[in-house]
Amino acid sequence: MKVKLILLTLFFCSISLAQTTITGKVADNTNQPIPGANIKIVGDNIGTTSDFDGNFTLTTQKKPPFTIEISSIGFSTKREEIKTNNQKVNIVLVEEETRLDEIVISASRTPERIFESPVTIERMGMKEIKNTTSPTFYEGLENMKEVHFNTSSFNFKSINTRGFATIANTRFMQLVDGMDNSSPALNFVLGNLIGLSDLDVHSVELLPGASSALYGANAFNGILFMNSKNPFEFQGINAYVKRGITNQEEAGTNEFLDFGVRAAWAFTPHFAAKANFTYMRATEWIAADDRDVNGGAIGHANNRNYDGLNYYGDEVSNFLSNIGTISRDGYREQDLNDNQINNVKFDASIHIRPWATSSNQYWKDSEFIAQHKIGLGNTVYQGGSRYALRNFFMSQTRLEFKNKNFFIRGYLSSEDAGDSYDMRFAAINVNRRAKTDVQWFTDYATAFLQSQIGLGFNAAQADTFARGFATHNINNTPLPLTPLNGGLPQFQPGTPEFANALAEVRLSADVTNGALFKDQSRIWHSDWNYNLKEHISFADVQVGGSFRSYVLDSEGTIFTDTDGPIRYDEYGLYTQVQKKFMDDRLKFTGSVRYDKSELFEGQFSPRVSLVYSAGENKNHNFRATFQTGFRNPTTQDLFIGLNVGPRALVGSANSNLERYSETIPVSAAGVLLGQPTSVTLNGVDAYGAGFTAESVLLFDQTQNVNDLVSIQGTNLVKPEQVKAFELGYKSRINGFDIDINGYYNIYNDFMSGARVVVPFYGVTGSDVTNPEFQEAVSALRNRDRRTFDLYTNTSAVINSYGAGLGLSRKVYKDFEVSASYNWAAFDYDESVDPAFRPMFNTPEHRAKLGINNDKLFKNFGFGINGRWWSEYEWESTFADGTIPSTFVLDAQIQYAIPSLKSVIKLTGSNIGSNDYLQVIGAGRIGQIYTLGISINP
Repeated sequence: MKVKLILLTLFFCSISLAQTTITGKVADNTNQPIPGANIKIVGDNIGTTSDFDGNFTLTTQKKPPFTIEISSIGFSTKREEIKTNNQKVNIVLVEEETRLDEIVISASRTPERIFESPVTIERMGMKEIKNTTSPTFYEGLENMKEVHFNTSSFNFKSINTRGFATIANTRFMQLVDGMDNSSPALNFVLGNLIGLSDLDVHSVELLPGASSALYGANAFNGILFMNSKNPFEFQGINAYVKRGITNQEEAGTNEFLDFGVRAAWAFTPHFAAKANFTYMRATEWIAADDRDVNGGAIGHANNRNYDGLNYYGDEVSNFLSNIGTISRDGYREQDLNDNQINNVKFDASIHIRPWATSSNQYWKDSEFIAQHKIGLGNTVYQGGSRYALRNFFMSQTRLEFKNKNFFIRGYLSSEDAGDSYDMRFAAINVNRRAKTDVQWFTDYATAFLQSQIGLGFNAAQADTFARGFATHNINNTPLPLTPLNGGLPQFQPGTPEFANALAEVRLSADVTNGALFKDQSRIWHSDWNYNLKEHISFADVQVGGSFRSYVLDSEGTIFTDTDGPIRYDEYGLYTQVQKKFMDDRLKFTGSVRYDKSELFEGQFSPRVSLVYSAGENKNHNFRATFQTGFRNPTTQDLFIGLNVGPRALVGSANSNLERYSETIPVSAAGVLLGQPTSVTLNGVDAYGAGFTAESVLLFDQTQNVNDLVSIQGTNLVKPEQVKAFELGYKSRINGFDIDINGYYNIYNDFMSGARVVVPFYGVTGSDVTNPEFQEAVSALRNRDRRTFDLYTNTSAVINSYGAGLGLSRKVYKDFEVSASYNWAAFDYDESVDPAFRPMFNTPEHRAKLGINNDKLFKNFGFGINGRWWSEYEWESTFADGTIPSTFVLDAQIQYAIPSLKSVIKLTGSNIGSNDYLQVIGAGRIGQIYTLGISINP
């Protein structure tokens, strides 16, 4: 312990080599202090920030005279000359009326005003983060104009910008300090599980459209940049604690806790370091939807083949001769996990500026960064099934060298699934611990038929009796019934038998008796960018590139990697030219990128944009952009081989088809027809001949063979293409900031899923009189069939289009009002591909309103945000349904205590409303109320 204390002391204590000290205060024109203002020595990298009271102290080895620059978002920048040591300065910054002058980098990989951005861009700065009405800054992103959330779990939210997004939004990229936050195995972002602490966020930038021309294949439908604070510029120890409650109809009222600490210090002009730690815990939004997956009646009393949406184990069904199709009794999702979620994040970094005091202006701001980030915790992910991620762990390690003209970066992303498991297979195999499927269905059939023969029961009475006997071993009749092979009653939640059985299946990765899945996949990534402005003067020219190597390692529990990890690489190169014409009124930006995956042909992604500034003061900015983009199939699209119970997910890489294989028993009815007792199917069979799942579902209801739709094969997946057109207008008119945009996207080879049913015997085709076709029909009736979810491309051309309007204005004193509206839609020719499922999952209409005033009166501020969306359809591999129209209201009030350098903040989310739904199959979102205190915010 003493050694740890010494190390911490050495890490966070200053080594005072400064010879000049400047103190002062930063305030606005009403004499209110401005906390978080940046104070920097002009021409140097030394800087600091003002504290809660606007006070600052800046120490440097530089001797007067020199000049300092003071800036803060929302205020004009000011410079002050320093003439003597120990000089005290009082700085007054003039508030600007617009956010359009804020600087962004992501749109063109170079600093530029939002006003001049060639594409639609949204930004959240430190002021907006401080005043968010949500419990965390990440949840506050939903109040940005272009953002809609898909919520799988309390702490697992997926960002959706312009549609075609499920929880697994592989069309969207999230970068934290330049590192892709996506899971190496899953290829999509896990919310903020390994993101940033509220204390360390410097800014957030959102590009909602295609960005492949600069950022590669994964930036297909939007990209989010989260930038942290540099310890050279933001020093000190900051902390927060938030306590509160959550309320949901299913889960009740429960405790919420979130706390974090940040420590950063610049020890010398050459060396700085920082560390962040956060911890959050809460009770899950319990998923308790009891609707039948296939649209049938709810409950086994009304539906013998009931398959409840959030009931698991009842997916196991069988066709019994003279009875029909019967499913086993299942368990509620909330009984299969503890419904407790948590998240721990930690990161530490060192920052070295070797030439900080050099007179060489080119190398002066150069910086080496070494960083390590970890995120771990519990949450629920919804894909083809519902997965309890338990002790899930992900880490990122980064090395970077950068200055104002270039950067070169390399990082490793790795993950460990920990004790995560599939809740569907947990239920299936807990059931099997009591009775095997053969035992249960034999007991059911025996009790059903004997009760009809011996007791004269009708079908409904026989079903009730048979289910009670098969599930609970209940026999209150004279019939001499004995459970087959000593089968046990179903284990009930809350009993030791159930707890022991669940613990056992969570330890096994064999889906025939367990539910555990393993994953230790990794991504190695490097990228670089060089701005040639020091060498080329006629235009701003940039070049860059990237390289990525995938290592998939799930030991056969997710991918078909039973014989060892799967590896493949991809790389990309790009260049961009930017130049202004016509007295700097017209800005041209052109870029092109080439990307190559070893599994597919290379792809070019060009982008051309024009921004014209009209008006005497150049305050009417019109923009037009055309770009192409592409999306490579993900690791799951290519190499997954996952049994999710009623279906199997099979990736379409050529090498994957032979590696995937499963052996399935044939029904007793099938054996009586002369079929073997089991069949083995592989990926070739899955992508071969079969029937569409929709037609088989209809056939099950009608038993009409003419309803069956045969397919003779499913094409293997290939990259998806998009052509994106966007027009926009930004201006400041009579105090209003106006932002209007419209877009039109044309997708070719749109990646989609195909759900196919393959019979164990017989052949498909159009000749229903063919004896072999009739044999396939018998296989369908006997449930001798396997359903596969496959990865392919639709032949239909998909068009998506939309528009957005954003308005903001300071209406009275310090009251700021913002409003936005977004419209989004799509279309395609359904006759080209009737089985295509677009999974657009986006409301056609969205509206948002915000009102805030952080200076309502002395030390007191408040904010209100409301958002509404129209009803829309949800489609996914787990379940489909309708998301109702919803209005959500969030609010916050905060009170500053200058003497304690602290802020007390009360927030409420979904105030006064019912629980609402964002994802079919996930829990409804309730209310969150928090009371927190931030120290040195």
